Amino acid sequence: MGNPLLSFVRLLAYLAFTLPLMPVQALAVALRLDLARTLPVFYHRKCLAIMGFRLEVEGERLTRPPVLYVCNHASYLDITVLGSLIPGSFVAKSEVKTWPFFGWLAQLQRTVFVVRRGNHAGRQRDSITERLNKGGNLVLFPEGTSNDGNRVLPFKSALFAAAETRIGGERVQVQPVSIAYTRLNGIPIGRAFRPFFAWYGDMALAGHLWRVLGLGIVTVSVRFHPPVTLDDFPDRKAMATYCGQQVLLGVAAANAGREMPALPLPGAAPAEATEAA
Repeated sequence: MGNPLLSFVRLLAYLAFTLPLMPVQALAVALRLDLARTLPVFYHRKCLAIMGFRLEVEGERLTRPPVLYVCNHASYLDITVLGSLIPGSFVAKSEVKTWPFFGWLAQLQRTVFVVRRGNHAGRQRDSITERLNKGGNLVLFPEGTSNDGNRVLPFKSALFAAAETRIGGERVQVQPVSIAYTRLNGIPIGRAFRPFFAWYGDMALAGHLWRVLGLGIVTVSVRFHPPVTLDDFPDRKAMATYCGQQVLLGVAAANAGREMPALPLPGAAPAEATEAA
């Protein structure tokens, strides 16, 4: 699938737009200018236009930082989608820092890199908490990895340790977010074609991006769910389960083209599911 000529034109436009902005962002980060926070939002919005992505956004995003946004994860494309809506940084595995080109972009957006293996839970918490204490928004993918876009993996409770942070005596707000790639050129994307947008397993990044750039117009659904704090739950595990269910319902509803169903309040959530239909 995909038009090679369209892929070439979009890739050329992407590089022509990205490369001149990289030193600007680097200078803004070095000088600690507010531009370092606002430029990435502008950048990601323009990148969406270049790639032919159209967003459908539902719900209200918390606008007073710091906020920990927790979202399902299907692809590196999620970064551009969420980055166009949320002024903040991402939490990513440490390996991303070593990626050619995209690792540089991640560093320019002040990504918090964490080690997600071994006994590093405390270090992860401290890194994320430090950024929240400085008043910055963070986007976290609690599944710990990407998947084929047809499901939502269980959220890892260890990654919610930063929710224990208090800013001005109050718990950090955590807002669940659902993202789903729903239509291609206006036609609903079924289970068989969602993996064309998901990036997981041993897929080659360059080949995957080339194919995506040639696909046409892609509609992406982003749903912001009601925020919660750790005070709403008995522990982090309950919070992770609830947020995972909230996000799962949002993904399933978006993929099915229906309205987001109401999730019972914490303490009365239904049993965990794993398929997003």
